This record gives sequence, structure tokens and C-alpha cells, in this order.
Amino acid sequence: MLAVGLMSGTSADGVTAALVRFGRGVKVLSCRTYPYRPAVRARVLAAAGLKAPELSRLNMELGGIFAAAARRIARDRRVAVIGSHGQTVWHGPDADPPNTLQLAEPSVIAERTGVTVVADFRPRDMAAGGQGAPLVPAFDEFLFSRGPLKALQNIGGIGNVSVAGDGGMWTAFDTGPGNCLMDLAAALGTGGRLAMDEGGRLAARGKADERRVDRLLKASFFLKPPPKSLDRGTFGKAYLAAHFGRLDRRTLPDVMATLSLLTARSIADAYRRFVFPRHAIRSVVVSGGGSRNPVLMSRLARLLRPVPVTVSDLAGMPAMAKEAACFAWMACRAVQGRPNNSPRATGAAGPRILGKIIPA
Repeated sequence: MLAVGLMSGTSADGVTAALVRFGRGVKVLSCRTYPYRPAVRARVLAAAGLKAPELSRLNMELGGIFAAAARRIARDRRVAVIGSHGQTVWHGPDADPPNTLQLAEPSVIAERTGVTVVADFRPRDMAAGGQGAPLVPAFDEFLFSRGPLKALQNIGGIGNVSVAGDGGMWTAFDTGPGNCLMDLAAALGTGGRLAMDEGGRLAARGKADERRVDRLLKASFFLKPPPKSLDRGTFGKAYLAAHFGRLDRRTLPDVMATLSLLTARSIADAYRRFVFPRHAIRSVVVSGGGSRNPVLMSRLARLLRPVPVTVSDLAGMPAMAKEAACFAWMACRAVQGRPNNSPRATGAAGPRILGKIIPA
């Protein structure tokens, strides 16, 4: 089965599309991120505060953008199904009642591509008592459950880990900030000139404030046992302003070094609290944009010694394609009537078929 996976993460930098072939194994044929125009990205980042008419318009507009990404990645190939995670604009797993909202209207994607679309995966898991996130652990179980025990760490806007191998998937949860704080600090500290700390260059020039990191890691989320998940807003502008004040070019390298250490420490501390006491993992396999940040990866490797840290490219799954490929897989499972969630990761009452199906 040939499928397309679409997603835009908490960094809201654009639509990542992956063309994936599923058969005896999984093969990513191509993957690319199509950036949002600045005006679109600004509205996405402000979406939690938009009024209903503006939010509705943005939903349809993003549907068109996601459809264009699917058509570009597929080219003239005959695709069986498209899995679209959409763009998360709100995730409230601990609200009463729990609720979540992803935009990018799947009916628009189906209409403009002529392909069956599966989308909006989180609400069904929440309806079954789960957190609605993280969703990738089900794919991790599919890919890695038959091998030795690994920690599969994704570092996108938010960090999340799955522990899979030795015949199953044993635990999974959000670890804390991934790239979100570093990306935001880079943009604020340079007046929008930079969207990220590419290659970790700013962090490499700065000095991390270890005492500040110690204080920040005492927040309740880091101490809370799984299952647990995060919304982008937890680590956003208000968080940066409260803990780092106003950013400028002079202070930015030290702030970036501190945020890089915070991300690495939040992951390592989560392992020591919730992974290592129960699971003798053989390696840590990192995917997502954070895997391309050598300063962050070096810190993580040092903190997790003697457990080796590598990138998922070396495990057969391109690091930048894994999340989009996951939603292609989830769509395939949904149209086949097969469960595609991970109750161990989300806390759902049991296996469920996630996603709303829009026929071609």
C-alpha cells in the first residue's frame, strides 16, 4: 500500500509530507517540509486566541495547504490513502472535559487530491479515557517491538519517548520541551531574523545556567508519572518571559545554551525517573528536528552515558520523516479496520481505531 502522511508539529513551521510504501516492511520513498508563509504561521501560532469565524477560515485554508503538500509529494503516483495529523492549535488532556483541536480540514484534502483521507486522530483516544497523545508510540511498537529494548526519543517542538522492543511497547510519554523554547527564543532574540538555532551555533557560543535549569526542572510536569502529554502553550512566550525576561542579541547565546541544557536534562531526568528503574534499554534512538542539533545531541549523549545515543536514520527510519510516516501508517490501519493507538502511551481504556475517514 502506498500512502502519504502529513503533519505540522508544535513549531508550526510548515507541512511535512512523507510518501511511504507499506508491505513486508516500511520504506519512506520521499519526505519534504513545505514551509508556511509567514502570515499563515503567525495566524497558526495565534490560533488559540482567534474568534470562531477566523478559526473556521484558518481550518479551511490549512486544508488547502495540506492538500497541496500531499499532491506535491505524491506527484503522479497512485496513493491509496492520506493520513493527516493536521495542525494542533490546542491540546488540553487535563481539562474538564479533556479536549483537543487540530486544524486542516480533511474534506478539502480529499476533494483536492481525489484520495481517501484519515484525520483528526486524537479525539477518539481521549473519548476512551486517554491523553490523545503521544500518538507515535503505536508506530514505534510496529517498527521496533521485535528488536532489542530501545528508547525512541522524538525531539520535535515537544519531546516524547517510547520504550519498545523485546516483543512490545512498554511505556511512552511526553518528556518536556523539545525545540519549541529554543525556536521561540531564536525568533524573539533576533527580531524574527532567525526561526531556530540552526546547528546549535548560538548555544555553542553561550554558557548554560545550570542552577536555573535545576529550578525549572522542579515544575510539576517533570515530576508527574506517565501517562502525560503537553500542549505547545505550556512552553511558550509566557514561560520564556517569566523565566528569562526580555531577550536580545547580547544575552541570546547564554539563554540558548541554558534552553538546550534544559531540553537535554528534561529527557535524561525523565529516563532516570520513569524508564531506567524498570527497563534495561540497549540504546536511545533520536528522531525529529532536534536530532540535527549537534550541541543538543552531544549534551544528551553525555547525560545518558553509558547508554549509546544515535539517530533514527541509522535504524532505518529517516529522522525527519518518522512522524509524517507514522500518520501514513495510522491511516492505513484505520481504513483496514485495525487498531492504531497505544493504550500504554496514552492511558486509553484499550485498543481503538483512531481517525475520521473522508472517502475519496
